[in-house]
Amino acid sequence: MPLPQLSQRIAAGAPIRIVAIGSSSTAGAGASSQNKAYPARLDHYLSERFRNADIAVLNRGINGETDDQTEKRIEADALSAKPDLVIWQVGANTVLRDGDQGLSERSIRQGVARLRAAGVDVVLMDLQYAPKMLEKTGVAPMLTRITGIATDNHIGLFHRFDVMRSLVESRGMTMADLIGPDGVHQNDVGYDCVARILAAGIEDAVNVHNSGLQR
Repeated sequence: MPLPQLSQRIAAGAPIRIVAIGSSSTAGAGASSQNKAYPARLDHYLSERFRNADIAVLNRGINGETDDQTEKRIEADALSAKPDLVIWQVGANTVLRDGDQGLSERSIRQGVARLRAAGVDVVLMDLQYAPKMLEKTGVAPMLTRITGIATDNHIGLFHRFDVMRSLVESRGMTMADLIGPDGVHQNDVGYDCVARILAAGIEDAVNVHNSGLQR
């Protein structure tokens, strides 16, 4: 997860601004309150891990959006905030609606190019591991597309699908522990787990980058 801009800002003691953008699982659908959505929990965990940093995570999720819709508001809702890092949650609604994956991929690539041109670090977040998602044949192709975008652009990828699957298959949790009754959206526990693990990955990336600078 290459995060040079964020790492340098943290090393310099500068204020950190992170934008979380995407659809309902960024906005916090299924959470008991906005404070339980993943961006708010990520703010909490990053502030714990970087105690001397002034960190703000801004929630720019909109329920029901597809990637082409999110891409259209990259300037207004992401770049206008002058972020050091944008976490873009992608793909979910296209898969759930059996939508045009080619359009999603083109939109994500265009959005990533705009963010990178502005000097912003980018992390893509892939699909949630959820009962309604697992009913869809488009899951594997979309995961492959998202991985390809991240690889081609040398940006971070948070493997939410694999992380959540591991929690269910290897760590004794059930799907109901992580996903609400609609079978799609995470609940408070699900959002918290994702935020905690993502924060750990961000900390690792920052430490690797900054330790390399000190050698």
